[in-house]
Formats: sequence, C-alpha cells, structure tokens
Amino acid sequence: MQHDISAETLRLLRARDVYTERLRISRSAFYEMVRTGEFPRPVQISKGRVGWHECQVDAWIKSRPTAR
Repeated sequence: MQHDISAETLRLLRARDVYTERLRISRSAFYEMVRTGEFPRPVQISKGRVGWHECQVDAWIKSRPTAR
C-alpha cells in the first residue's frame, strides 16, 4: 500500500511564522488560541521545539469566516 504524501503535507512551520506571517496576530493571542483548542495543537519536533503542519494551518485558515 502506497501513501500519497506531498512535501507540503510534511512541512512544519514555526510558531513565529504562523502568528506573524499567516495569521498576523500577536504571540500571546496565538498561544491563547492554541491553549483553548481554537487552533490546532503543535507537533513535537525535538525537545523544546514544536511546529505546525502547514496543511493543517492552511486548512484552519480556509475554514474561518471571511470579513465582508
């Protein structure tokens, strides 16, 4: 059985890249969203380092209502 996994699926984003470039919100607002479960949980990269799957971040952004 072969899995179709693209490089984008595996790409991990750092917190700073997510909250400054993708969401454009403050660090504290971002971590509050993670803490409350409003934003996807990170994955452990190594001891003391976490990241977010780019595909999950993009899917979350697309699922949000758009401003009119």
